[in-house]
Amino acid sequence: MVEYGLMGIGAALALAAVGSGLGIGAAGQAVIGAWKRAFMQNKPASFMLLAFTGFPLSQTFYGLILMNTIVASAHLLESGVILGIGIFGGLAIGASAYAQGVAGAAAVDAFGETGKGFTNYVLVLGVIESVALLAMVFLMTIITTIAG
Repeated sequence: MVEYGLMGIGAALALAAVGSGLGIGAAGQAVIGAWKRAFMQNKPASFMLLAFTGFPLSQTFYGLILMNTIVASAHLLESGVILGIGIFGGLAIGASAYAQGVAGAAAVDAFGETGKGFTNYVLVLGVIESVALLAMVFLMTIITTIAG
């Protein structure tokens, strides 16, 4: 017999990590393109662009934190609750990571072209990051409420 709650535990981390990977890939492609343009124009390639690639990685850690919170309270939760929190929490966190990577790609293009606005772009990525943080914190609160 399959224990569906165990799938939810894995889903919290796995879906967050998938979103991080996709977001990092999107931003990374933009960094490579911007560096190529700089090299073709015999201009220095800004290392600061690499920062935009790393932003979506943090959501993998949020998925890990959520997963660990589920595991710590799993003995007090029904299997369906664990499955739901894991899947929907992982999806919310992963979607934030992917959106952050896509926005990061646009930031790479803009900063690579102009060399201006780095702080503005980081602020936008921070707002997107807050979606993952809020999802993680609210779901952890729900777990504590149900298990407590």
